Amino acid sequence: MEKIYILDCGGQYTKVIDRKVRELGVYTEIRPLGVCKEELRDCAGIILSGGPSSVWAQGAPAYDRGIFELGLPMLGICYGMQLMSDVFGGIVRPGVKTEYGQMTIDVDPSCPLFAGLSPKEKVLMSHGDAVKKLPEGFALCASTGGVVAGICHTEKKLYGVQFHPEVDPTEHGMKMLENFLRGVCALKEFYTPEDRIETSVRRIRERVGKGKVVVLVSGGVDSAVTAALLCRALDPEQVYGIHIDHGMMRKNESDLICANLSDLGLVHMQRVNAEDAFFHTALTIDGKQLKPLCETTDPEEKRAIIGEMFFRVTEEAAKKLDLDFEKDYLAQGTLRPDLIESGNPDVSGYAHKIKTHHNDVGVIRRLRDAGHVIETNWDWHKDEVRKVARALGLHEEIASRQPFPGPGLGVRMLCCDEAQPELPIEKREALAAFVCERSEGKLRAEISPVRSVGVQGDCRSYRSMVCLYPTAREAPALDRVDWQKLMTLARDIPNTFDFINRVVYFLDGEREGQTACKGLHINRESMDLLRGIDAAVTPHFRDKAIAQSFAVLFPMSKSGETSYSCAIRAVCTSDFMTAKSAAPGEDIPVSNLIEACRDARAAGGKQLSAVFYDITSKPPATVEWE
Repeated sequence: MEKIYILDCGGQYTKVIDRKVRELGVYTEIRPLGVCKEELRDCAGIILSGGPSSVWAQGAPAYDRGIFELGLPMLGICYGMQLMSDVFGGIVRPGVKTEYGQMTIDVDPSCPLFAGLSPKEKVLMSHGDAVKKLPEGFALCASTGGVVAGICHTEKKLYGVQFHPEVDPTEHGMKMLENFLRGVCALKEFYTPEDRIETSVRRIRERVGKGKVVVLVSGGVDSAVTAALLCRALDPEQVYGIHIDHGMMRKNESDLICANLSDLGLVHMQRVNAEDAFFHTALTIDGKQLKPLCETTDPEEKRAIIGEMFFRVTEEAAKKLDLDFEKDYLAQGTLRPDLIESGNPDVSGYAHKIKTHHNDVGVIRRLRDAGHVIETNWDWHKDEVRKVARALGLHEEIASRQPFPGPGLGVRMLCCDEAQPELPIEKREALAAFVCERSEGKLRAEISPVRSVGVQGDCRSYRSMVCLYPTAREAPALDRVDWQKLMTLARDIPNTFDFINRVVYFLDGEREGQTACKGLHINRESMDLLRGIDAAVTPHFRDKAIAQSFAVLFPMSKSGETSYSCAIRAVCTSDFMTAKSAAPGEDIPVSNLIEACRDARAAGGKQLSAVFYDITSKPPATVEWE
């Protein structure tokens, strides 16, 4: 069988490369970068993924240089291109040009990789290092502002791109991959994967046999698909559904979920109300004593606490059902991106942890190692799960339901005891001057006193956020804002200032005066506030173009009182490994944003100082703020 090996350098998008190549009808296998060259001789070509490392730094992933002597066609992506350049004598350096987000590059259509494309292409960049000097024998086939974006050695069939052809923001990335596979590698066969449903059903039966399974059902498409597959593969009497209301669900959501779960075929269903346990239990995790969730501000600690509590509450509920995870099984709707972003070593030996997902905390990993975790979706991305849901006959309301993270609203509330220390004045002044110049004096920039999580160059970042305010005495109506210019500015700010990973634009509220930050913690009152704002905002973003929309609460105000600000987040994406902020006037009607802002203000009342719109793509931000 013709096949392509994808060598994993630790990139966030390695599995996306795998999925896109399979969509083109080519069989693939992912192997670690350090694989011996002798194990690669049976393939038709090799793709080197992106990764978070620098080829010039100590601790860069080890590899067998012999893989470059096999005479096989190769495509290096991002870090993969830099590695190829380094091996053949090129020079890779940091600080040449930092680029995050969608860019327009110049390409050479005469290069086999870009055959049939136009001289200018929109692509997704996410890098800090760049090729400063081309290796001998290689030609420049793509560039952006004088920076190397693509290299080729047509005689040796070696190609490299600094951008990511495998993700949606690269508009003709699939054509580039097809050119490599069918053109450069000359592949003829078409591989059709086995039917996902039948494969999953067979694996469940082989693993579980006559055993019992507890499935955690959140109400989302991922866990719904897992529950439906279990009920199809096993006697429904073997399957026990548990829904945990941890106090961070959306408004009335637990009631709706439990009312709809009977449609999945679940005979045994239990709802557990565990708000008090989640909010007020102090835990020791991996030898570290942590405060209760209601006193915790660090985003990773919040995720760890919620993940640990999920297991403890589930285990307690299972005991009441006379189930024991030493012999029975725990099922969950884990997706491939969850494991990639959690830095799971079973998925990649080199990937950085962006954020810990509740279904991949330490206790779950230990249970998984013991063979007692069933994850029907572990090899799939969100869009693939939706296809399976429809094939299973699940209601479209479930199949197309917007994602909701396991930690719920807990990661949509930025908690802090006090404001972060101010950045040095020279950085603040440089940013202010940059924004003033780029907006022709129509905008001013203010660095928020809180930080959020991002992903930059395949690495986790925890950095500052910029708030953009109109300078005119009367802020322009939202239907008169040039949103495309704003989106471009939101892309360029993190590319110019490495201490920034998120940009938001002021919609309504207080914008003058001294910014204050008096702290925010998870409790019933703050959750009810966010729940109300979120419920007011999300109905305005039900368009099919919007993959996810929600509200975020953060402790920033200009009133001098204990009040907060909120941000509206709406993104367009197919796989959530990359995403673009929904552009008003293009992806959503501006009137919807105006109405969402109005309703957010009404729901927040006196406790809400201002409303913002998140205009940052992923990368450099993540979809969720924590």
